[in-house]
Amino acid sequence: MSTGREIRLIEEDDGWWSAIDEEAGVASQGSTRQEALANLDEAVELTNEARDDDDTPAPEPDAPWFDS
Repeated sequence: MSTGREIRLIEEDDGWWSAIDEEAGVASQGSTRQEALANLDEAVELTNEARDDDDTPAPEPDAPWFDS
C-alpha cells in the first residue's frame, strides 16, 4: 500500500546513503539504501508520534537541506 510519500535518496561521497522526506521534515541515513529507508521510516513514525503528543512538541527541522 502506497503512502504517497516522495523521498529523496542520495548516495554520499563516503558511500553512505541519505534518505530525506521533505514533506515530513525528516531525514536519516544508513550504510545501504535499504538501511537508510528503514531508518527514515522509523524517524518519520517517531516524529509523527511526537507531533501528535500535545505534551511533547517535535522540534522543527533545522538541517540545511530543509532551508528554503
